[in-house]
Formats: sequence, C-alpha cells, structure tokens
Amino acid sequence: MKLHHHPLSGHSHRAVLLASLLDVPHELVEVDLKAGAHKRPEFLALNPFGQVPVLEDDGVVVADSNAILVYLAKKAGRTDWLPEDPRGAAAVQRWLSVAAGEVAYGPAAARLITVFGAKFNADEVIGRAHTLLGRLEARLEDADWLVGSQPTIADVAIYSYVARAPEGNVDLSSYPNVNAFLRRVEALPGFVPFVQTPVGLAA
Repeated sequence: MKLHHHPLSGHSHRAVLLASLLDVPHELVEVDLKAGAHKRPEFLALNPFGQVPVLEDDGVVVADSNAILVYLAKKAGRTDWLPEDPRGAAAVQRWLSVAAGEVAYGPAAARLITVFGAKFNADEVIGRAHTLLGRLEARLEDADWLVGSQPTIADVAIYSYVARAPEGNVDLSSYPNVNAFLRRVEALPGFVPFVQTPVGLAA
C-alpha cells in the first residue's frame, strides 16, 4: 500500500494519521508540490484533480482524503472507526461533509493564505473558521468524540486543520472543549503529529 502525500497538507495528514491509528502497513511517498509534481502526467494518471493524498493498494487507486479514510476503515474491517448501522454511518458522513465544507473553507483556507500564499480574503475565512469552532465547541460540551462514545474517522477528518488553525491566524484559546478534543486525539495509540509549518515558510 502506497500513500502519496505532502507533510504540510492537512488532507494528507488525515490519511497518514488513520493509517497509523489502525496500524495499516503502508509506504509514504512524498509528492513535491513546490516542484509541481502533482501536476505531472504520472501523478494526474492517479488523480486527475492533481491533489494529494492518493492511496494505491494492489491496483486500487483511491483519491480524496475522506474517501481514503473510508477505504482504510473498511479494508481493516474496523466498524468501531466507521459504524455500519444507519445512524452511526450517517453521523460520520455528516462530519466528513463538514470536513470537506466548513473546515476546508474556514481554518484550512486561512492556513493556505499564510503557508502557501493563497489569495483568499483573510477576514472572511477566519470568520468562517470561528463559526465552525463555535459549533464544534458546542458539540463537544458533553461529548468526548464527534460521533458516539469512541473515536471514529469523523474525528480524524476534523482534527488536522483544526489543530493547525493558529498557523492561519485562527486563535483557539477561547475554545476549551475543542482544545480538550485535540489532546484526546493526540493521546490515541499510534497518533502521528501534523508537522508545524517551518519558520520562514509562511508568507
């Protein structure tokens, strides 16, 4: 199993993190985004959208971080991480949609400005990030995890960009429940950290 990734990509970190949490043997293949490796024909043959991560598993190619989370949990037969019952499966899917929506256009976008020089409106995306964080704070008021009583791929999907939100000038200090959630994820056996942006890279 090969996992094409970039260490500064939160989408990549989701996939790397779950593979480690589930103890799924895999080879990490770093894609040189700065050199444009993700836009070269050989990579586009794996993912025509030219994005990391991409998983290759014995002839099966899975692109999109959330799709990879589903694939890994299913492949490992881990119904604790991806419930089979309709209610649990739907609840997890809801948070995968949040990861692809509110997270991507909030804390992830804010970080793209500072780390990769993306041309987003900083005030707008930071505002979206705080709206999301307020909702997460409320959800975690009386719950340790986003779905049920144990961690699922929903928590993995949300973790990475929220953990690194301060790199996009999104202050987490007023969200104690969110911070406690981040520490719980980080305490899971097999956790691998999402690297901090090297000093001097942020523009």
